[in-house]
Amino acid sequence: MAESSRDRVAIPGSDKRPVADAERIGDVHPDERVEVTIQLPSKSADALNAEVQRLASQSPQARQHLSREAFAERFGADPAQIARVEAFARANKLAVVHSSVARRSVVLAGTASQISSAFGVELGAYEHPGGGTFRGRQGPIYVPSDLANVVQGVFGIDDRPAARSHIRRITDLDGIQPLAAAPRTSFSPAQVGHLYDFPTGVTGQGQSVAIIELGGGYKATDLAAYFKQLGIPNPKVVSVSVDHGKNAPAGPNSADGEVMLDIEVVGAVAPGATIVVYFAPNTDQGFIDAITTAVHDTTYRPSIISISWGSPEVQWTHASVQAMDQAFQAAAAMGVSVYCAAGDNGANDFPPGAGSQPGNHADFPASSPHVVGCGGTHITVTGNAISSEVVWNDAGDGATGGGFSTLFPRPTWQSAYQGQTTRGVPDVAGNASPLSGYVVRVDGQTTTIGGTSAVAPLWAGLTALLNQKLAKPMGFINPLMYAVNVSAGGFVDITQGNNNGFNAGPGWDPCTGLGRPDGAKLAAALSAQAGATSAG
Repeated sequence: MAESSRDRVAIPGSDKRPVADAERIGDVHPDERVEVTIQLPSKSADALNAEVQRLASQSPQARQHLSREAFAERFGADPAQIARVEAFARANKLAVVHSSVARRSVVLAGTASQISSAFGVELGAYEHPGGGTFRGRQGPIYVPSDLANVVQGVFGIDDRPAARSHIRRITDLDGIQPLAAAPRTSFSPAQVGHLYDFPTGVTGQGQSVAIIELGGGYKATDLAAYFKQLGIPNPKVVSVSVDHGKNAPAGPNSADGEVMLDIEVVGAVAPGATIVVYFAPNTDQGFIDAITTAVHDTTYRPSIISISWGSPEVQWTHASVQAMDQAFQAAAAMGVSVYCAAGDNGANDFPPGAGSQPGNHADFPASSPHVVGCGGTHITVTGNAISSEVVWNDAGDGATGGGFSTLFPRPTWQSAYQGQTTRGVPDVAGNASPLSGYVVRVDGQTTTIGGTSAVAPLWAGLTALLNQKLAKPMGFINPLMYAVNVSAGGFVDITQGNNNGFNAGPGWDPCTGLGRPDGAKLAAALSAQAGATSAG
């Protein structure tokens, strides 16, 4: 029998706010199947934080990252706590789908009626302005009081869309003046890598790059045709299903554009790397589970993760933010570098229309201190060299995200900015304007796409090259890059432009971070760090 309400406590940070302009259209069918992911704490959270801080202070060669197996043993969930959650499931007639010590999670399934009763929530069917429907709830989630220190979060009761892909198609500018008449150029990802002087003589061989996708799909025939046209070997691409998500191409105007952009950018820059695409539903549960699956994957063992999806920090529950950031912290301990797009709607971060909120907002997960936030630029090329590079801001239709977190304090490796004491975003930048965008193939059509979505896989591909060159994964790369920028200049500073909230200037700024990469200098600086350590 389910526990009575007086025996329950609310999970901190589990409150869901109403979706702007969403309308309740009825009840959820009581027999609808619902799967939820229960997130548990690490059995040694303080020690894990100390481990990550220790790694952050070391050079690339000195870092001794944990294997995934060692991480699970030292910092996974307590098996006794997993057993307590499973006992709770049995008491509430819920099925245990699977559990993971490494991922610190237990997946339960039941009917909507059983889930509502077990967690003290009321479910409804909602319709939102975008035309979609979702299973929703408001307020907190409850668990029995004896699980109060065991359950950190419950995800999947509500399946509203959690994030947006950060792409901008060149066709989006058609009919928008003066952008429709603005000069347009386009480049293959390999050309951008050449313009940024990416390391040569390496292909990313031996590296595994994970890509997180919350919709869409790819066709192998499209990829083969694309890379053949570029004269680049066809990279190995595999897909992994998370929470019943799958590779499901749906047309050139769907999320396929995001999926194909991500794969084609990584594959063109680092064709020797294995590309693993983790498909999950666009929900907080799907997003979190895709990340934890990639981080703890003992089959493909990615050394780099690229994420081109996100939304303003204020739209996330604290429990969701905590679960994702802890996954990124685990990635740092295991030598996995994570890159996240910083957003395409300027400093405000909200797209025009329903749900917009005034003020400046950082995009999450790019604002996590354990990932590299990737901002955008617009490049002008004369001959075979960049003659101008400024902050990406196509006035009226897209600008790089950037600003300051309201969730995370300023990391020790990031300098304060005008007295700010919180995490600044982005950390780095790269070409993102669709007016200087990337030529990609999507569902048989060749088109040009930009957005900060292109910058995360660009940096992921570069990191695959750097890892191969160093013969070791760099892992938590933010502290290394901030040190390199000061000591060796591995970046080209972007000092002109704004993102409708902040201005670029000398040094780090909340538009383009440290700047865009100078690949050869960055590789040399990181190699020098490693060499100095070896010599010592």
